[in-house]
This record gives sequence, C-alpha cells and structure tokens, in this order.
Amino acid sequence: MSLKLIKEEKLLNFIDGEWKEPSSDEYTKVYNPANLELLVQVPLSRAQDVQDAVQTAKQAQKSWALVPAPQRAEVLFRVGTLMKERKERLSQLLTMENGKVIEEARGEVQEGIDMAFYMAGEGRRLFGQTTPSELKDKFAMSVRAPVGVVGIITPWNFPIAIATWKSFPAIVAGNAVVWKPATETPIMAYELARIFQEAGLPKGVVNVVFGSGSTVGEAMIEQDDIRVISFTGSNEVGREIAGKCGQRLKKVSLEMGGKNAVIVMEDADLSLAVEGILWSAYGTSGQRCTACSRVMVHESVKEELEDRLQSEIAKLTIGNGLDESIKVGPIINRSGIEKIKNYIQIGKEEGAELLTGGYVLNSGEHRKGNYFAPTLFTNVTGDMRIAQEEIFGPVVSLIPVKNMEEAVAINNSVEYGLSSSIFTRDVNKVFAAQRDLDTGIVYVNAGTTGAEIHLPFGGTKGTGNGHRDSGVAALDVFTEWKAVYVDFSGKLQRAQIDVE
Repeated sequence: MSLKLIKEEKLLNFIDGEWKEPSSDEYTKVYNPANLELLVQVPLSRAQDVQDAVQTAKQAQKSWALVPAPQRAEVLFRVGTLMKERKERLSQLLTMENGKVIEEARGEVQEGIDMAFYMAGEGRRLFGQTTPSELKDKFAMSVRAPVGVVGIITPWNFPIAIATWKSFPAIVAGNAVVWKPATETPIMAYELARIFQEAGLPKGVVNVVFGSGSTVGEAMIEQDDIRVISFTGSNEVGREIAGKCGQRLKKVSLEMGGKNAVIVMEDADLSLAVEGILWSAYGTSGQRCTACSRVMVHESVKEELEDRLQSEIAKLTIGNGLDESIKVGPIINRSGIEKIKNYIQIGKEEGAELLTGGYVLNSGEHRKGNYFAPTLFTNVTGDMRIAQEEIFGPVVSLIPVKNMEEAVAINNSVEYGLSSSIFTRDVNKVFAAQRDLDTGIVYVNAGTTGAEIHLPFGGTKGTGNGHRDSGVAALDVFTEWKAVYVDFSGKLQRAQIDVE
C-alpha cells in the first residue's frame, strides 16, 4: 500500500505549542503491521525533554485555569469539529499504524469526536455541591479545582480514543497535559496535537513527548510538578507505576487490561451470541482490554455453539485493514505474535482441545505482515492458564458449565474485572448477573466490547485502582474537591463547638 498521508519522515516533540527537536538523536522506526512498510521514525526522548515539557505546562496551566470553563469548552468544541471534518483521514492513518480494520478505526475516531463534544458540555457544568451549614449566617459549598499538570501515558491499541478519554476532561477542568503516546502508534498523537493547535488551545496546555516508558514514562513519574499520572497498559507496568507514585504521594489512575468472558445460557439466542462472540473476540484481532477471551457456555448448547462458531470463523477475512472487505487485521508486532504462539502451546499442554486456528499466517498475501489465525479452544477448564491470563490476541476458550452460578464463579475467578456479558432471555438471570458479575462493565445480550463515552470505563481487581476513564467519573481523576465556607455573621463561629 503506497498511501502516505503524512509528509514527515521523522516526528518531533510538541512542546510549548511548537515542534521541537528532542535532546536525543535516537529514533525508532514505525512500521505498518499489515505489510511492514516503514511509516515514520519517532524520537526516543530523554528526561530533559520531559522536564522542558513540564515546565512549559506548569506556566501555561496557571493562565489556563483562569480561563472560564465555558471558554475552555469552546476549544474542545472546535477540536471535535476538526476531528469530525478529518474523520476519514484520521481513520486511514490509524489503520496504517495500528492495523485495525478501517470500520473499527472509524469507530475509534468517532469515540474521540464524541468525547470532545461530551467533555465540552461539562464546561458548563463541572458541578460542585451546596449544603446547609449547621450555623446561622454561614454558607457551605464544594467546588472542583484543577490539580495542575497531569501526565498521561497511552497504549498503542487505541491510540486516539484513550488519549481523548484522558486529555479532554483534564483540559476542560483547567489542567495542562504532558502526554507520552506509545512509540508503536505516534501518528495519532502528531495529528491530535496539530488539531489542538488549529483549535486555538493556548501554547503549553498540551505537550507531547515521544519515547519509551522506561525513559520518558519514568521521568514523568519523577517530576514533582506532575501531580497526576493516568496510565493505560499492562498490569505489570501499572503496578510499578502505582508503587512509585505512591512513594511520591502522586495521584495515579490505572486501567490495566482484562480477561473478559461471555456467558451463553441454555435459553440464549445462539445466532446473536455467535455474532457477539465473533466481534468481541476477533475484532482488533483480540488486541483490546475488553476483548472476549473466554466463553462459559451451558453444556446443553455447547456443541451447537461450537459448530456455529467454527462455521463463522471460517468466513472471516484476514488482511490489510484498509480493504473494506477485511474483518480481521494484523497483530501489532512480532513480539505479540510470539506471545500468542506461546499461549497456544500452553493450552495444548494443559489439555484444551484446539478446534480451529492456532497458527501464524505467513504465506501468500499474509507473507509480509503480522497475522495470526483466529483461534478457538474447547473443553477448557476455568483454572487453565489460557482461561486465567491475558493473551491479547485472537484466542477464545470455550468452558462448559452446568448453570449460571458456575459461570459467574468462573467469570469472577480471574485477577481482572473489566468486562463481562451474558446471553439469556430470562429476566431473572439478567438481574442476577448484573449484580453478581465482578466487573466494571456488564453487557446483556451483547459482546464484551462497545463502551459508550458518557459512562465510566474501567474495572475491578487487577484491572485498575478504582478510578475511571470516560463519563463524569473521569473528572474525579483530574480535579480536587475544595470545601468553601463563607461566614457572614460578623463574628467568629467555631463550628461544632458553638452548635447549641
């Protein structure tokens, strides 16, 4: 594919509203995972670049916080409008650097557009509370205050959507942002920074520093002037970030993945269930934190579900996501392929039965890309590693169950708690499931993916640390609550001491 939508051969950092050379002369190459075409080179910045960005952000934030929130929101409205105008171009770029099929890329860009308009609306809310005082002639209220400079660290699998989940609420709340995008997908960061420029965001309010987590991410954690770190990525890295931020009393928001399951009961609409499983499991080639990787199926419909899934998997088209007919794109890189291969071997050794897939696609039209065949295991037990650990690839394990209680217990047995789903026509099962499934997101008669931006996104247990992206809940990450008391009695009142 010769399509090239950006002219830059080497990207620069975006600091103080300008594109600046990094302090390091080291770069890493970014390849299209569909055909291994070189797209661009991205800098491996150093701690000095982070320090420069933080100092710029610190100064810019002081002025930005004084801009009335509705005026801050107007910038986000313009950002959303520009994203909408460029939706197709952004989508094609996203597919080129990430690999996801074009219809999914369009959906991701739309998420960013939706978030821009939603968070712009919060510029006329940002609600606090007023309460009665326990004393005469005294007024009591709470307000949201910006935290100052926030650091966001975003992953490659949703390179623009997750960035908007984090940066837009931070901006409308009056903060400045230092952003480290994934080195695998820097083009979305470059494009979004340009949109911020054109939308009229003041210089320094958003800064982009490209580089590795071990250097740029570490430097962000060590910067005392960054008061919040919002991270999406692996559980291992998230735990490390949480520990280091805890030592510095730095606020941290973590979203760290999942081992998500679909429950298919005996009364389910199997055609709908198959559709939901296919989309949840093999969309984005399984490279989503919300991807379905387990299916707990009632033993009475297990064989029929297996047959239907195998039949539909055989119809999936695999290739370059810019082709509108393709349904499954590539894996992001070779290390991702190797990880999936290792788990296929683990599954076989554990005694799971491989029904289809389980191999690398490396011949013919797939020869130049990173492709893995959609894979389905059956007769898996809930304690197997392939049913417990996040694989991050197009691999699904079918686990037979006798009843819903067993399915819920298996669902809750993993260390993650992001997303879950149940297919049933029984309203009693629906309400019991939404109560008992220990996940931050629950779907009924739908797959495990498809979160909407006006509701909180995140999960329980090893998925995160209690904070949420998206929705009004995202504002809690990027604001501090401030209690304000106004005493107009003309005398000193000592709260509880003077209450009669």
